[in-house]
Amino acid sequence: MPNQPLQDKVAIIGGGAKNLGGLISRDLAAAGAKIVINFNSDGTKAAADATVAAIEAAGGQAFALQGDLTRVAEVERLFAEAKARFGRVDIAVNTAGKVLKKPFVETTEAEYDDMFAVNSKAAYFFLREAGKTLEDGGRIVTIVTSLLAAFTGLYSTYAGAKAPVEHFTRAAAKEFGARKISVNNVGPGPMDTPFFYPAETPDSVAYHSSASALGGLTRIEEIVPIVRFLVTEGSWITGQTLFANGGYATR
Repeated sequence: MPNQPLQDKVAIIGGGAKNLGGLISRDLAAAGAKIVINFNSDGTKAAADATVAAIEAAGGQAFALQGDLTRVAEVERLFAEAKARFGRVDIAVNTAGKVLKKPFVETTEAEYDDMFAVNSKAAYFFLREAGKTLEDGGRIVTIVTSLLAAFTGLYSTYAGAKAPVEHFTRAAAKEFGARKISVNNVGPGPMDTPFFYPAETPDSVAYHSSASALGGLTRIEEIVPIVRFLVTEGSWITGQTLFANGGYATR
C-alpha cells in the first residue's frame, strides 16, 4: 500500500502476541513495518501464531519468537534474530509486564523478586539491546502504568517495579540521543484486558472504572495510536512518560 509511514522499517514487539501487544503488532504492520513478535509462555504460542497469520493475511511480514525477557540471553537472542531475519531493527516496543495486588506486609521475597524481574530487569535489558541494535533514528517505547502517578496502596511491587523504568528511559534517551533515537514510556490507566481482572474484585473494578474523568477503563484501542505517533511523527518527544488514562491520575 502507498504512503505507509513505516515502510521498510522493522519493529520488535515485546509481549506482542495478544491484548495490547497484539494490537500494536497488527497496527504497526498495517503502517508498513515488518514485525517481530516476542511471546513468553507455551500458552501464548497460539495467540502469537494467530497474530503472525493475521499480519501475513493482510500482506505484511512477521515472525514470532518465544523468549523469557527476564533472561538477558533471551533478550539478546530476540534482537539478534530480528536483525538476522530482516537485516535491521528500527523500532522496539516493550509491552511485557506483570501485576500483583497484595498488601505490603503480606508480600514475599519471591514475589518481590519475580515482579522486579518482569517489570524492571526485563525493561532495562530490552532498552540496552535496543540501544545496541537499532538503526540511527530509531524509536523505543515501553508500556508502564498510570499507577506511577497515583497515591495508592496494594500495588507496591507493581508500580514500584515500573518506577525505575522512568529513569532508565531518561538515561537511555540522553545516551542514545546523539543517534536521533527517541525513548519514551506510555502509562495507560487500568485497561479492559484479561491482564487487569485477575487481581481485582467487582468492587475495585467499579472503582477503577469510575475514577477516570472521562469514565470507564482504558481500552487498548486508545493506547495504540499513541504508540504509533511516538514511532512515526512524534520523534521530537523523548525521555518522557505519557499518561493516557482518561484523567485517572496525573502529576
